[in-house]
Amino acid sequence: MSRAARLMAGLILILVPTIQFGGYYILKSLSDPNGHYMANPLRENLERAGHAHAGVIILLSLIVQLLADHAAMPRPAVWFVRIGLPVSAMLLSAGFFLSVRGPDPGRVDGMVALVYAGAVLLAASVLTLAAGLLLSLRQAEGHA
Repeated sequence: MSRAARLMAGLILILVPTIQFGGYYILKSLSDPNGHYMANPLRENLERAGHAHAGVIILLSLIVQLLADHAAMPRPAVWFVRIGLPVSAMLLSAGFFLSVRGPDPGRVDGMVALVYAGAVLLAASVLTLAAGLLLSLRQAEGHA
């Protein structure tokens, strides 16, 4: 594992307690009889989606650190991938959690734009890595 992969993995693991806190928040909200959490299905669903997306994409971010070591890409592209995945997890999760905090919690507000930004960053990052990995295969076959 490269030094860059170890650095990023260490930084990404720092995010895990924030995901745990999101789960704690949802659990506490569900168990509060006065909180009326279940009375707002939009908030409930978006917060669950935010929590799930954060966990899955953070795990993917850790895997990507190893894969990026083997991709045939320029250094800036490798760093785009290394950083893009965990940032997309933060953007998606923040967008899901924060988009129903406005004056009308039955509708999403402008913070939902974070979800779209995170989705674009996620797609761009994984497609960049996919191209780099496929190119590394091609380069390896050329040397064989």
